[in-house]
This record gives sequence, structure tokens and C-alpha cells, in this order.
Amino acid sequence: MLTDVPIGAWSMAALLDLVGGKDSEPAADLLVTTGILAAVPTAVTGLNDWSDTMGAASRVGMAHASANVAGLSLFVASRLARAGGHRKRGKALAYAGVAALGVGGYLGGHLSYVNAVNVNHTAFENRPDDWMPVLADTELFEGQPRKVALEEAVIVLVRDGGQVHALSNRCSHLGGPLNEGEISDGCVKCPWHGSTFRLADGHVVRGPATAAQPTYDVRTRDGQIEVRARA
Repeated sequence: MLTDVPIGAWSMAALLDLVGGKDSEPAADLLVTTGILAAVPTAVTGLNDWSDTMGAASRVGMAHASANVAGLSLFVASRLARAGGHRKRGKALAYAGVAALGVGGYLGGHLSYVNAVNVNHTAFENRPDDWMPVLADTELFEGQPRKVALEEAVIVLVRDGGQVHALSNRCSHLGGPLNEGEISDGCVKCPWHGSTFRLADGHVVRGPATAAQPTYDVRTRDGQIEVRARA
């Protein structure tokens, strides 16, 4: 959400530089300054997201950050040029900053929509509304997570304190396999980044995950564990 502030401020500053005339110069300068100030906390949140990425997404994140740093540097130079009375130079630097910002924005979109960085990885699972048998009750042992395929979804079954729980197996944070995680104090801990979810309701006990883990209603019938999506 923070990205909207520097992008909006710098884009409007460049627009005012282009068509606003002399009367709009103070507003354009203010917008440049606003974007610079907002870029710092925005970069911190981006760094937090990037710290959890791996492989190709990590490399795209580095390119994204480099383009944004270039954009910030150009707008800082633009603000200094404006303050020194070199408005034409300031405008040129701002236009270059917008170009760098465009590259960074494209790469940021790639991270979100192609690499799914820090989005809910369970959001589009197809979970059944009717009861479905998934495993014989005798095959699930206390404290030993068991991964089970359920139509288009994959769930993890856990018997904890004699009670059976069922959650989506893909961690909502970055898709880690919860069946390989640690079971402790009524929770499951993702083996990838340590996100911890309560078995009873999927509530996030500890991040970096921010979205709760989808859970299932569970019952045992005729020796079979059956599950259905929880409303």
C-alpha cells in the first residue's frame, strides 16, 4: 500500500512539470519532497518481503530494488537542482526518475502476480463442501503430520492430544509444506520461514505469515477420517 504514495507523488510532480506552468512549481516541488520522504518506509517494507524470497524471485527482487534506488536517487538530485534554481535540470532528472520508477513498478508487479511474493498461497484452493474420506483412522499417529491429496487441494492431517485437525498443507506465506513442520503446543510451524499456525482454527500465532491457514471440519466415520471445508 505504501508504494502508492511515492509513485503517485512523483508521477504528479512530473505531470505538473510538463503541463503545469510556473504557478504549479511549488506544488511540484512539494510532491517531489513527499515522494522522497515516503520512499524510505516503502523500501523497508519491500526489504522485509524480499528477505523471504528464494531463487528467481530473489533475483527479480534485486533488480526491482536497484531500479527503485535509481529512481529515488534521481528524484533527490531533482529536488536539489530545483532548490538551487536549476529547474530545467530538475525537470529532466524527474522525467528520468519516472522512467526508472516504471521499470521498478513493472518488476514489482512481476513479483506479486507471477512469483506470488507475500500473497496468500491458499487463496484459490478448491476445497470441497461435502464430507470426503481421506485416510484410515488407524494410519494417523499422534504428533506425526500426514499429507493427503483432496481433489485439487492438499491438506495436512495432525492428531494432537487425541484430536484430529486438518489444514491446507501449503503455508499461506510462501507455500511451504506444513506436513514437514514441527508440531508443538497445539500449533504447526512451517519448516521454511517459521510461520506458526494454531491447529484448531489456522490462526497465525507467529509470522511472517499474515493470512490464516484454511482449516477443515473433521470427523471419523466407519474407520475413515473425513473432512470438508470449514465455512
